Amino acid sequence: METIWVTRLMDELSKPLPGIEAQLRLSPPDRHPVNPEKPGKESAVLVVLYSTAEKISTVFIKRGDYNGIHSGQVCLPGGMYKSGDGSLRKTALRETREETGIPENIITIIGSLTSLHIPVSGITVFPFVGFCTEKPVLKPDPVEVKYLFETSLDELLNPANQKYKVMHIGDSDIEIPYFDIKGEHIWGATAMIISEFLEIVNRSKRTT
Repeated sequence: METIWVTRLMDELSKPLPGIEAQLRLSPPDRHPVNPEKPGKESAVLVVLYSTAEKISTVFIKRGDYNGIHSGQVCLPGGMYKSGDGSLRKTALRETREETGIPENIITIIGSLTSLHIPVSGITVFPFVGFCTEKPVLKPDPVEVKYLFETSLDELLNPANQKYKVMHIGDSDIEIPYFDIKGEHIWGATAMIISEFLEIVNRSKRTT
């Protein structure tokens, strides 16, 4: 059953993607689609999937506290493109290995999602989706990662876990949507990426 579903998911990822419309469902209300005039810095992240207790799960990173705009946030494994990577796909795999300890040779990339530009940092994020051939042993990077936490796709798909909260951003109090997973708040660009991914997951479940 797992193999059949992964094949369906791969097929859905090869079709036209839901794109910005799906991303904006989990976007702060003041955010607008941005197409930078000049190519900015590029990064890649990975939605890494694997089987746990008869469910499909994924892993998120809790960033440590530092003097930066993404301090303490929850995000997907990933990071900046380096010239030695050769491709953004390899960037996603390398960064996932470095941050979570999941070896690249057990991950099969099954597709990619819509890229997303982050105006506040000037970075364009390229998300990929991968499936592990075996349940990985997670070993967080003690320098870059405060801790890792796993969640099933069922938890992400549960409407009860999609909530709103008020955050003070700039000079305004803004109500933003987020995923509440085991007390962790997934919002911003990461939530937008997951929003598109979950729409594709739902499409794959409807495929017969």
